[in-house]
Amino acid sequence: MKLPIIHGYIDRRILVNFTANPEDVKKIIPAPFRPKIYKDKAIVGICLIRLKHVKPKGFPDFMGIASENGAHRIAVEWDEDGETKGGVYIPRRDTSLGLNALAGGRIFPGKHHKAKFNVQEGGGKYHIDFTSSDSTSISIDAKESSIFKQDSIFNTLENASAFFEKGEKGYSPNGNKYEGLKLQTYIWKVSPLEVSAVQSSFFENETMFPKGTVHFDNALLMKGIEHEWHSMANKQSI
Repeated sequence: MKLPIIHGYIDRRILVNFTANPEDVKKIIPAPFRPKIYKDKAIVGICLIRLKHVKPKGFPDFMGIASENGAHRIAVEWDEDGETKGGVYIPRRDTSLGLNALAGGRIFPGKHHKAKFNVQEGGGKYHIDFTSSDSTSISIDAKESSIFKQDSIFNTLENASAFFEKGEKGYSPNGNKYEGLKLQTYIWKVSPLEVSAVQSSFFENETMFPKGTVHFDNALLMKGIEHEWHSMANKQSI
């Protein structure tokens, strides 16, 4: 089912980014995707996003819905029409909204796990944690900063911003296909976050990521961004 163009507002989006061993990442992403390599590392992470006024484009804001959502993401490339394309592969999605969990793959692309979110934010400080229906959990404590993390693989905020802006195309597994959705922001603006604590049971799963092979790199913040979601053609498993 092809979605109409969906319009809404990113009230808050945190991108929590890690580096990983490319050989480990290759084992958990399916063809036609392959890890996008940056300075010999695969880039993986979590998107923690609060959406507001989400509804078909053209509908009034009061008809929209709001939700907290988490997506574990892997930067990937693939070959298409003789060119190398880029985006993210999303092995799992978690949501506070029961409708997303029930309708995932029929109305909203990809399977969504129902999760209980705990969000505390104010004064430039953020605490977000969730535990999902299958006990997957994440937690992060961070505060707004004017200084990008100096030991990041990206070196500068501008480099990190450019890398993640190119990840607007996301594919999620659902059965024998990968459902695509493209994020189109009206503006693209990120700022640094200083992280004091971060945990993800997904990236700490040593059957997928051997101990010591995934390392926190940086976190970025987006606020008050008007945006649209556009459906893309599914990709079939190979």
